[in-house]
Amino acid sequence: LVLVNGAGKDSFERFIDVTPEMWARIIDINLTGTFHVTQTVLPDMIEAKWGRIVNISSSSAQTGAVMMAPYSASKGGMIALTKTLALELGPLGITVNTIPPGAIDTPMSRRAASEGRFGGGTLEDVGRHLPVKRIGIPEDIAAACAYLVSDEAGYVTGQIIGVNGGRVT
Repeated sequence: LVLVNGAGKDSFERFIDVTPEMWARIIDINLTGTFHVTQTVLPDMIEAKWGRIVNISSSSAQTGAVMMAPYSASKGGMIALTKTLALELGPLGITVNTIPPGAIDTPMSRRAASEGRFGGGTLEDVGRHLPVKRIGIPEDIAAACAYLVSDEAGYVTGQIIGVNGGRVT
């Protein structure tokens, strides 16, 4: 049984302007949603004595991001949850890892770029500043997920597998 927790909602507000309602909405979608879905599938994984969980966090959780406190905090919570669940579930045959993507060509990233959230530049501008000189594509994340959910990754758990073009080293 395989679970990839990939829900993500961003927000761009100065921390001082973040309302408790805005904070709760981002945490609910990005972190509490992961909690609920994971709890739902765990009984079947435990019964099977095998499972793979991959949580899609964010490189913003590793570096921080201006005007993204709720988002970065929620994705940082996913990293901590991943490490905790890896310790708890490993003896049951279940691995838990996280992929914190960097700039990936998605509708959410395109919208943020069009709103000037990347310093007024395009996603391609962001990519030119990365060691690999390009932004990522969804297939980059899918390839890492495919490995982490495979039998070959049975000895990999509690890990942060950065797929970020070298943004976070």
